[in-house]
Amino acid sequence: MIFARLMRMNEGPQHMCPRMAIEPALVAVETERIAGLVARLVETLPVEHLDELMFTVPVCVIAALIGFPPSHLQDVARLTRDFVACLSPLSDDIQLDSAHGAATRLRQLFSALLSDANDSSRFLSHVQSACAATAWRDREALIANLIGLLSQTCEASAGLIGNSLVALHREPGLLEGGQQVADLVAEVARYDSPVQNTRRFVTQQCNIEGNVLAPGDTVLLLLASANRDPGANPEPDRCLLERTQRRTFSFGAGRHQCPGQSLALAIAAEAVSAWLRRQPAASVGAFRWRYLPSLNGRIPRFHGDRDTQR
Repeated sequence: MIFARLMRMNEGPQHMCPRMAIEPALVAVETERIAGLVARLVETLPVEHLDELMFTVPVCVIAALIGFPPSHLQDVARLTRDFVACLSPLSDDIQLDSAHGAATRLRQLFSALLSDANDSSRFLSHVQSACAATAWRDREALIANLIGLLSQTCEASAGLIGNSLVALHREPGLLEGGQQVADLVAEVARYDSPVQNTRRFVTQQCNIEGNVLAPGDTVLLLLASANRDPGANPEPDRCLLERTQRRTFSFGAGRHQCPGQSLALAIAAEAVSAWLRRQPAASVGAFRWRYLPSLNGRIPRFHGDRDTQR
C-alpha cells in the first residue's frame, strides 16, 4: 500500500496533498547544513567500505533531517535498503518477504516519530504545518511518502556517488585545475545518470508524435538519453565539469521535477568529498566494480580485487 500512495507515481487529486506538504519542506532544507551532517555521520557510522558509504550515508542524512535520533539511523538505512527490493521486478521471493517486513517496521518507526509532537524536527514541523494549512489528515499517506523519500534517496544517491568515483577512475585529472567536487557530481548526474529511465502510464487516449496511446499503455522515458541530446548539451559525450547552462533530466522536468534535486546533489558531493579525504583520488584506481542488476538504475558495487573483471 505504500507504493500506491507515493506522490511521485500519480498526479491524481489524492496525491496532491502530500506533494503540497512535503515539497516545500524539501526545498526549505538549507544545503549548507549537509556538509557538517555528512562529516558527523562518516565519523560515527561504520562506513569502512565504499559501498557502505554509498548506501548508508545519504539515507541517514535524510532520516536525520526528518528527525530520527542518531541511535535509529543505521536501522532506518538498513530497513530502507531492504524495502527498495519491493520496487524492482528483479527481486526474488526472499527479498520481497524482507521488503514487506522492512515496510512494516518503517511504518512503525514513522508512526512513533509523528506521534512525538514535542520533539519534531524542523523538517517535520514544516510538513505538519503544511498539512494543517490544507486540512490534510491522511496519516498513512504521509507515512508512505516519508518512506518514499528514503527509498528514492537510497539507490539513486548511491549511484550518483559511485558514478562520480567511476568518472574519477576513468579521468583522474577531473578535479585538477581548481574544479570542485560539486561540479563533478553535477556533471556526472547528466553524463552518467544513476537513474537511466522512468515510466509514465497513460490514463486517457492521447497522441504523441503521431503515435496514438490508449489508457493503460506505458511510456518509457529514457532520461539518460535526453541528457546526451546535443540540442540540450553541446558536446554531450564529454564529461565537462565547467559546462555552462547544463541541462540534466535525471531529476525529471516540469511538473515531475524532483524538489530534492539540490539536496541530493549536495549530499552526494559531500559524501564523495568525505571519501576522498579518507582515500586520495589516485586510490580510486585500486577499485573494480560491477553494476547492480536493474531495469532503470546504473549503480556500481565496488571491491578491491584487481583480478576480478568489471
